[in-house]
Amino acid sequence: MPLLRQPLIRLLAINLAAGASVAVLMLGGLLALNPAGLRDLILADRAGGAALALLLLFGFLITFSSAAMGTAIMALGARPESGRRGGKAQAVEARVR
Repeated sequence: MPLLRQPLIRLLAINLAAGASVAVLMLGGLLALNPAGLRDLILADRAGGAALALLLLFGFLITFSSAAMGTAIMALGARPESGRRGGKAQAVEARVR
């Protein structure tokens, strides 16, 4: 696909997939752990599948995918340094004519 050859679109697609996988893992973890009887409450309802798909999964997809894509966009301007992350700001010497 020629659209995925563009670096920005590819970056967003990769982070969309990462956010979607985290959303699915989060939903699976919530259903597996069953906090406060949430799984039992959802599955006891007549429209439990709609609640899972529309409310939980779609909400998690939007939340985690947008967070992953936003983080990737914000990190575009960062310059990679020599393996250091964080720390104190350092003064940079600039020569002016």
